[in-house]
Amino acid sequence: MGDMLSQAEIDALLNGGSNSENDSNVEVGSDSELTIQEVDALGEIGNISMGTSATTLYALLGQKVMITTPQVSVCSWEELSEEFNKTYVAVKVEYTEGLNGANLLVLKENDAKVITDLMMGGDGSNIAGELTDLHLSAIGEAMNQMIGSAATSMSSIFDKKVDISPPKAFGMTFKENPDMVIQPGDRLVKIAFKMEVGELIDSQIMQLIPLNFAKILVENLIAAEAGNNSGPQNNSNVSSPQSQPQQMPSQPQYQQPQQQQQYQQPQQQ
Repeated sequence: MGDMLSQAEIDALLNGGSNSENDSNVEVGSDSELTIQEVDALGEIGNISMGTSATTLYALLGQKVMITTPQVSVCSWEELSEEFNKTYVAVKVEYTEGLNGANLLVLKENDAKVITDLMMGGDGSNIAGELTDLHLSAIGEAMNQMIGSAATSMSSIFDKKVDISPPKAFGMTFKENPDMVIQPGDRLVKIAFKMEVGELIDSQIMQLIPLNFAKILVENLIAAEAGNNSGPQNNSNVSSPQSQPQQMPSQPQYQQPQQQQQYQQPQQQ
């Protein structure tokens, strides 16, 4: 985990300040929708949550997984559609306790196929053909465990229970606007992480967060940090994190559901 925000950074964030010497290294919108401190806070939250997610994905795939180097920017869905013109796999993450909001995790279609093949015991090379329900079901299962781990980490850093609904994966292009998270014209925060899976994937996974919800995440981090720095607070009603991912196997493998046929390879080559 990276170092948490310093008290000086927290104070600057509370006062709405910014660190001008780092402005050139931060991709923010023209209207400066995020301060430098807010960008740092979102990167810190992403580093912690994706760090635990990478550990969970390793247990599923049996491959070294690294999800690092968050790059935070502010944009619109229309701007994304101009930059990204391929087919992607997205997973909607909806918070049911502790936070009120949702976001999308987006990865490339071929990356999803590699992960699916590894989960089914392959070597990650079987990525030919169209994206199928098999791929979406497997990715949904992987993301369920990854995001469950991330929610547990967020419970820790926010000092309160954070829980999510079971995520659902779907294929998409940025020419189409999923109607469940991002509304037309809304500003959103894109956090792009470098994702490496063994020697098979060297790519990116993106987290897309509505701007107003991103600011709520920052506010929760500030509140938790301020409470920790000022001594014990009235946290007697704060429950310990309960949003646990499924039990990780002792050896990296993918535990198939009871209905095995859902994850069997199609008979047609």
